[in-house]
Amino acid sequence: MSNVSKSGRSRKAAKRPRRADLESVVCFNRLDVGPVKIEARKLSCPYRIRRGGKTWTASLEYIYEEDVFAPDDAAGENLAAMITAQVALNYGLFCREIVFHGTFDAGDRRFLGAMAENTAREIYVKKLLQPNPFLIGDAARVRAARRKSYGTAKLVFADDKPRGKPRDWTYWDTDKTRHAILSSGGKDSLLTYGLLAEIGREAHPIFLNESGRHWFTALNAYRHFKAHVPNTGRVWVNSDRVFAFMARHAPFVRADFQSVRADDYPIRLWTVAVFLFGALPLLRKRKIGRLLIGDEFDTTVRKSHEGITHYDGLFDQSRWFDDAMSRYFLRKGWSVSQFSILRPLSELLIQKTLSARYPDLQRHQVSCHAAHQKNRRAYPCGRCEKCRRIVAMLVALDQDPSRCGYSKAQVTRCLAELVAHPLHHEQALNAHLVTMLAAKKAIAWPAARRRELKEHPEVLHLRFDPEASPSEAIPADLRVPLYRIFARHAAGALERQGRRWVPFDLKKDPRLKAPYPFEPPADGATTERKSPDGGKDKGYLWAHMTWPEAEERLKEVDVALLPVGAIEQHGPHLTLDIDAFDADYLARRVAAACSDPKPFVLPLVPYGVSYHHEEFAGTVSVTNQTLAQLIYEIGVSVARNGIKKLVIINGHGDNQPTLTYAAQMINRDLRIFCCVDTGETSDIDLEAISETPNDVHAGEIETSTTLAVRPNLVQMDKAVRAVPEFSSRYLNFSSQRGLPWYAYTKRISQSGVMGDPTKATAEKGKKMWEVMVAHLVALVEDLKNLSLEEIYQKRY
Repeated sequence: MSNVSKSGRSRKAAKRPRRADLESVVCFNRLDVGPVKIEARKLSCPYRIRRGGKTWTASLEYIYEEDVFAPDDAAGENLAAMITAQVALNYGLFCREIVFHGTFDAGDRRFLGAMAENTAREIYVKKLLQPNPFLIGDAARVRAARRKSYGTAKLVFADDKPRGKPRDWTYWDTDKTRHAILSSGGKDSLLTYGLLAEIGREAHPIFLNESGRHWFTALNAYRHFKAHVPNTGRVWVNSDRVFAFMARHAPFVRADFQSVRADDYPIRLWTVAVFLFGALPLLRKRKIGRLLIGDEFDTTVRKSHEGITHYDGLFDQSRWFDDAMSRYFLRKGWSVSQFSILRPLSELLIQKTLSARYPDLQRHQVSCHAAHQKNRRAYPCGRCEKCRRIVAMLVALDQDPSRCGYSKAQVTRCLAELVAHPLHHEQALNAHLVTMLAAKKAIAWPAARRRELKEHPEVLHLRFDPEASPSEAIPADLRVPLYRIFARHAAGALERQGRRWVPFDLKKDPRLKAPYPFEPPADGATTERKSPDGGKDKGYLWAHMTWPEAEERLKEVDVALLPVGAIEQHGPHLTLDIDAFDADYLARRVAAACSDPKPFVLPLVPYGVSYHHEEFAGTVSVTNQTLAQLIYEIGVSVARNGIKKLVIINGHGDNQPTLTYAAQMINRDLRIFCCVDTGETSDIDLEAISETPNDVHAGEIETSTTLAVRPNLVQMDKAVRAVPEFSSRYLNFSSQRGLPWYAYTKRISQSGVMGDPTKATAEKGKKMWEVMVAHLVALVEDLKNLSLEEIYQKRY
């Protein structure tokens, strides 16, 4: 090669900007979070960063308007640690190490690790690879590279051996008729409140008061709610100051970042959880069982950028986030379900419904993060993308933007800028919106771009997508009343079939009655052994798969649940299949609530060792030898298929010795993990909910759980109290010192009841199901993440 060619190529290369590696943004040696200082109404948590031998500290604070923490509250310490940890999850790309000081259990650590990794990927794509006006230097030139893990930071939990008394699993005694709404003053939370209030649900608007100007967004709505809605709550948090503190010390963020006008933030994306966790102490105190966030159809997306899959920076507004949070709450025993009732609606349909149905609420809408205050009222800036979006929708819907604070000049400016500045809607909504505006001559659309004008009528329909917005993604008791209201403002209902939207009759949709995975049925309407996810069970019901489907699923998951029950008398008021139904129902609910890939649920073994009930008609019993051999052979067969962890869910207490023997033999011969749960994971919690001692058969517990899910099969008028009493405390079935012993039931109880079913209620039963599901979900999630070697011996 000649010198001329070399020098020419060298000059050309010199003009090309150098691409930087991800390592160029790792700027902090260590971020220490905590320990948190807890007061009755306040949390204070130090955030300490170290770089180049220097240390800087900021304090993250949450302040409540009522007492939410108590002294010596171990569960409160854990909750406070999780609240104050969320901000740190934004910095997994930029730190060598993030050290959490405080009380975190294994589930907390797994949650924080998973969300830190996911957030690192999102920030990598959305903040480093895509245009970002806040970055300077190498950070603005990071090259795309597919990696197994995007988080640089090692997560360290400093308090590996917690001080003081051990922290037991705690169950929050919440009420699923109470609804907290994470409120911001935007259209979504206003509409959510309006809908819940209209259908007669108890609503608690919870506002998170950011310490900066962002609070102006919520100011009008908060003042209105505080004056007119008794359950309104507010939490002050200075997270925006901590975010600014971190950005100020990141050398690749331009120094004047706070003066840059942009609709995004410099380097953070994990924000909703900062507010959501901050609201949890109010939910705990007020016993609120549902947490609603205001997210619509287009926030649940999957995309790919240069081969890197991501959630478009919207994971914490997606349906997957709702499910992940509900599952986390379930495992913790916090008994809170998180969801959005607006998922089938586009932004345009949300704005239409709010404006037409609740104009007195819509006048308080401020969907602008650059709002200003004048005469004790907040007004939108009229210049940002969010303002353009709101003005465009209101004009297209023939609504008056001045009702929520826009001046005529601002409306004119926003509409004029639509041509040059596309909105951040989904593509179909953008096209439909500008088409509506052009047809009204509200905008002068260039003739050269006429092809961009295209109607997408689907955006004004209810859209049910199997991933983004399934009809069963909200509790069953809310579906009919809410969808009835939506139908009055929507052009109809559509469901996704492949790439097409197809009309369907929502009123006749069988999924309207499908149980919600994270709660017992609200109306006790489950009378058949149906899948808790409304029939979408091919991913985990073993019997519903073809052999090729089973072969593929066995490559993903090695955990199976085997329900075993009994057909036997349960007093004069309960059916013979209680133990069989309960084991099968529990296994299916656990699988439905687990994360993907879900554990297999094997077909129910309905018969058990019930000889002691044979004096009562209807009892069908098999011998110990028969049941043990059957379970053993099932274990051998599923192990040969690839199952390495088998959880036997036993619905009949007297099966326990036989099943334990079978599990021992499976372990001996197959060398897989096999365990039996006859209630050991949750009995202590069920006893705390029930009132009856020695309640062991057809009593308060079994009658309550049946009332919760099959009330039509309970004959409460025939329920009789028959609590057994014994001459020695060592014979009491519920005694902590009681030993196992066996007798024919009729020698103890002529009715077949051993307990007090007259104290049973459906409400108790719902709580009992929640507790049982929560513990078993926690167990299965642990097993899914552990190898056999890690199960046998904990490794650090």
